[in-house]
Amino acid sequence: MAGDETMCSRRKALRCMASAGAGALFVLAGGVLTPVDLASAASKTDRSLRSGKTMFVQVSDTHIGFDMDPNHDVDSTLLQTIQHVNALPEQPALVIHTGDITNYAKPAEFETAQHLLSRLRVAEVHTVPGEHDIADPGATDYFRSFGKPSRNKGYYSFDHSGVHFVALVNVLELQPSGLGMLGDEQLAWVESDLRGQSDSTPIVVFAHIPLWTVYERWGWGTGDAAVLMGYLRRFGSVVVLNGHIHQIMQKVEGNVIFHTARSTAFPLPLAGATPTLAPLQVGADDLPRMLGITSVSLRQYPRALELADSTLA
Repeated sequence: MAGDETMCSRRKALRCMASAGAGALFVLAGGVLTPVDLASAASKTDRSLRSGKTMFVQVSDTHIGFDMDPNHDVDSTLLQTIQHVNALPEQPALVIHTGDITNYAKPAEFETAQHLLSRLRVAEVHTVPGEHDIADPGATDYFRSFGKPSRNKGYYSFDHSGVHFVALVNVLELQPSGLGMLGDEQLAWVESDLRGQSDSTPIVVFAHIPLWTVYERWGWGTGDAAVLMGYLRRFGSVVVLNGHIHQIMQKVEGNVIFHTARSTAFPLPLAGATPTLAPLQVGADDLPRMLGITSVSLRQYPRALELADSTLA
């Protein structure tokens, strides 16, 4: 993605983001991420490219309560997202929300989010908080609404279909620069949690702020993520999913694939493309092409995780 940023001048940033909205399929095998264009994939025998069953969908940055340009109805775009998920040919078993569920962390916003997310036709919804979900140091309202799986700690793990999922929180101890932090206690827990997993177990890690430094000046990174990466190095297949930056960026680092998701509420500019960080002002016709989800499938032979991005357009 660094090359993409170089090619996208500030004048062309919006155009580049819009063209990326066509979506792409990413096949993960042996630590290599291979892109397949979704349009061409759809024109061929889809099963030959995506032989796995959709396991889960990532939704991020719904920002319930946001009411400014370019989106004065984020409830509607979340509902469109839910309808999109419910209409998938293969229904996922899980939905993962990577934070900023709400915009102001008000109780009414959490209630609305819970009501809308309950319309998903999935067995489980897993969440982590974003910085917008925390109105107080204890994140009381977030945990009241979504804290049960983690026993109000925020971080937890679970297994599904032979894949080990690790939910992490990096917004409770933000650095002055805005960079996320995991903290010593959580990192010690991760080390212990992963100790019992075999090297061949596919691992999915998800947190709100990117677990790699995308753009430090805007706080797009996690200060102590290197310690976490040390724990993940021995695994043959690792996917790290984040939100926060409201756009798709990918990076491959050894056996780890990093992937950030679009928001369902509004887009943000490319790193450093504008003097300050604020929602991109786009027209109503352009907005759906910049909002979307990520679907993740598990292919059995060869065993691999496949990522497919799609927009609301």
